[in-house]
Amino acid sequence: MARVSQEHLDARRRQILDGAALCFARNGFHATSMQDVLKEVDLSAGAVYRYFSGKEELIGAIVAETLGSVREAFEEAARQSPPPPPDELVASVLGRTLAARESLVVDGRPAFPRLVIQVWTETLRNEELAAILREGYGSVRAAWGKVVEGYQEAGMMRADVAPDHVARTMIASVLGFIAQQSLFGPAPVEVLQDGLRALTGMRGGGNDGSQLG
Repeated sequence: MARVSQEHLDARRRQILDGAALCFARNGFHATSMQDVLKEVDLSAGAVYRYFSGKEELIGAIVAETLGSVREAFEEAARQSPPPPPDELVASVLGRTLAARESLVVDGRPAFPRLVIQVWTETLRNEELAAILREGYGSVRAAWGKVVEGYQEAGMMRADVAPDHVARTMIASVLGFIAQQSLFGPAPVEVLQDGLRALTGMRGGGNDGSQLG
């Protein structure tokens, strides 16, 4: 029997994750059955269960994959000296995250923002998923904190603010922007980038060396 290549296995896994993401974004986690996922990806139950045991494992994998890629991007930025300014960094990472899922569309709109809202809702009643989200969120916060330390060491940002406070604020701006897209429709990442550039470039009331860029 011919051996299945790793490339084929990875492509099949990607197919299942993307199909499940569409289903969850379209109908929500509880209203989606595994039969819905099977129909979406046009695969047999055996083919899908070879990779994932059920809906909980599917949504957990989607969350872990997304947060993992975001964390890696910020860790890469933290290794630069100095790191890119916040507006450029956020636009770059969010742009890549959205572009990687741009083929996923529900009712003519990108599915990813809707999926994020569905995940948040599910974490309120699913402790296992909440734990995955907390772990992923914590790793992203830590990576952002290292970026902030890089800003402070380079004299780009005032040093009297805890890096974690800045990290939480930047993450909040991204999550809020995603929520807006889910509620009000798509908007280019340049909107967020321009807003952050304007806010971080404000003058007045700060000490010397407290301004960015």
